[in-house]
Amino acid sequence: MELYTLILLAFGLSLDSFAVSVSSGLMLPGIRFFKACRIALSLAFFQAAMPVIGWFAGMEIRDHLVDYDHWIAFGLLALLGLKMIYESLKPEEERNGFNPLKPTVLLTLSLATSIDALVVGVSFAFLQKPETESIILPVLVIGGVTFVMSMLGILFGKNAGARFGKRMEMLGGIILIAIGVKILTEHLWM
Repeated sequence: MELYTLILLAFGLSLDSFAVSVSSGLMLPGIRFFKACRIALSLAFFQAAMPVIGWFAGMEIRDHLVDYDHWIAFGLLALLGLKMIYESLKPEEERNGFNPLKPTVLLTLSLATSIDALVVGVSFAFLQKPETESIILPVLVIGGVTFVMSMLGILFGKNAGARFGKRMEMLGGIILIAIGVKILTEHLWM
């Protein structure tokens, strides 16, 4: 996978975490740097770890599905993108009312925002070489981008309000669908 595609994918995946971070900043307007780092690190860790789990699971079934891998990657990314768009359309009252610094809430948020990264990890297994080193760069990029986006989201939520949080999640869904279409077209016509 080309670096610019990987960065776009990481950006798309991180927008769930960005939206959660915006909400966290709104819920905790007096949050300090180290507490913000705790939220961002948790989100980034799970966002980076889930593709590894998905990659190992995907490697187990890769040889059986190699002729259809591009369709599977497209389908998974399109479904995830549509899910993100759907989530962005939910009413605001279904999204608020939590303390993101509470360990159980933070764990739940980290898991919920990283499920899509698990599925992306399965897609990586179909698209990449089977060597373990091939998952390292994507994991580092996804984790790093998620950390930065989460910190920016907390800052944004703390300072600017919730006007754009839903739009960012919708943009993330559109980006994931676009990457799925790119993968499909590259395999079908190249």
